[in-house]
Amino acid sequence: MNQGTNSDATGKLILRLAIGGLMLFHGVAKMVNPDFMTGIVKLVTAAGLPTQLAYGVYIGEVIAPVMILLGVLSRIGGLVVAINMGFAIVLAHTAQLFLLTKTGGWALELQGLYLLGALAIVFLGSGRFAVRPD
Repeated sequence: MNQGTNSDATGKLILRLAIGGLMLFHGVAKMVNPDFMTGIVKLVTAAGLPTQLAYGVYIGEVIAPVMILLGVLSRIGGLVVAINMGFAIVLAHTAQLFLLTKTGGWALELQGLYLLGALAIVFLGSGRFAVRPD
């Protein structure tokens, strides 16, 4: 019985490291190269949303992934990443929603994995191997 608990906790840790760690690269890239924000601001304003909403990308790609990685309020962090990915898909990738790549994969498989992985964290929680398990 205890071995199953360890396996669950280890699986949750791996999921958190994958989603939080890989998403953080996107946020750090935007921090290092603020010019990336120009395109995001254009997408947000073209959708009729307030310009300031574009800067929420830092919350969804830096703060929330750190929360997920550390296991501090990871369910909330997962929800923020999922919302961030929802906005990204709607604002930047709607045209690709039903497309396949040349190799047969879904054109939005990376975005889909981030979105669904973040939702899995929302439902599973951090697991035992976390700074503040939930």
